Amino acid sequence: MDLTAVAKRCDLGDKSTSDVILRLRNGEGRPEWFYSHSSILISKSRFFADQLSNPDTGRCIEIHCSDYTYDHHVNLLRLLYLPTDLLLDSLDSVKSAIGILQLAVAFHCEGITNCCIRYLEAIPWEDKEEEQIIKAVLKLGPIAMPILARIQPVDLSATKNVFVSAVRFATSIGGSCPPFGDELKASTQEQVEFMLGGDEDTPLVTADDEVKSVVKMGLSQVCSSFEKELSSLLVVSDITTETAETRILQSLSDVEWMCNILPKMDLMKDFVSSWAEMSAKVLGVVEDKKLDNVMWGLKVKLIEVTGKVLEAVGYGNVILSATSRVQLLKTWLPYIRKIKPLLDEKGNKETDFPYKMDEDLCQSIEGALVSLVLALPSNDQADILSDWMKTEQVKYPDLSEAFEVWCYRTKSAKRRLMEGLDRVGNTAISL
Repeated sequence: MDLTAVAKRCDLGDKSTSDVILRLRNGEGRPEWFYSHSSILISKSRFFADQLSNPDTGRCIEIHCSDYTYDHHVNLLRLLYLPTDLLLDSLDSVKSAIGILQLAVAFHCEGITNCCIRYLEAIPWEDKEEEQIIKAVLKLGPIAMPILARIQPVDLSATKNVFVSAVRFATSIGGSCPPFGDELKASTQEQVEFMLGGDEDTPLVTADDEVKSVVKMGLSQVCSSFEKELSSLLVVSDITTETAETRILQSLSDVEWMCNILPKMDLMKDFVSSWAEMSAKVLGVVEDKKLDNVMWGLKVKLIEVTGKVLEAVGYGNVILSATSRVQLLKTWLPYIRKIKPLLDEKGNKETDFPYKMDEDLCQSIEGALVSLVLALPSNDQADILSDWMKTEQVKYPDLSEAFEVWCYRTKSAKRRLMEGLDRVGNTAISL
């Protein structure tokens, strides 16, 4: 018998030509009868072929299903009656395709199974749907693994290439982003941070010399761009325009982003060195009279970035020479001491003034400064503490803890010195 020819003449539910009845029974026990054709069932499903080859089966096959899978069972029966070339176009949703796929595998419907796999492999997924697909596919075994090809782990080389390309784009290596690319660049920066999250492959990628080289190039690029944008403020006729402030804040935001990702790659020392190198030039522009009463957002953001540098150095995460640490302190401490009361004053006068050093920022900077001071040679500590007590703004940052420790250490050092001299003297006499 030509089963294909029969299939073209049969329709599901056609009682006049049906020779098999399929009865679906859901969880509530409600049955529904589907008038079917053995020629179709046998040719499309090995399960039904086995059932119908059993002489005890008779003309009725009962199928139990849950409320959740009931519709999927009905859809599967309808697909059995479709020509192979129309199956793919008949699928209309990820949810439906997942349900049908699981049943097609259970009923050994090879054509429908392959069709569902092709559909799910090609169709876009939403996050919730992806979880459902993974859960379903893992139960189906190797037959459905092509569906997961888009989310399977990639080899280390591919990961590295993507990461390098992303860093190049995020830092504008090779050319600045066009105006319409700002959002894409911001998104790329977010994804780079995400890729640097806890993962067993991350250390292998970030330890690669090429990766580190590109990241260092990116740091140099964003710092250079920031310096250029900042210097341009002194030659722009009107720095109060929204465009000027947006550009400089975006440039500084790129610098801050580098500050956030470099610790994850053990490259924070490179950032600290770059920041220290350009600090004098940065403050030379920011403290120019032209910027006295403008660019408050820029000034606060500079302190936030500097706070991260002070923490890295103050708590020993980045090791610098004593000379470099003193220079870092003497560069930024006066500026922080100057800006904090100005921000507080404007905040008190203008209730809607959006720029301020919040309490957490103030505490983190103060703690880092105290730690940084205490790690300096005693004479350098004395210079900084003496200068701190001469200023009117002695309240912030509060270095009294450092002063107390310095006093204690000074007395202890003098006592140890005298005890040492006494021991030397006694030894000389005994000789």
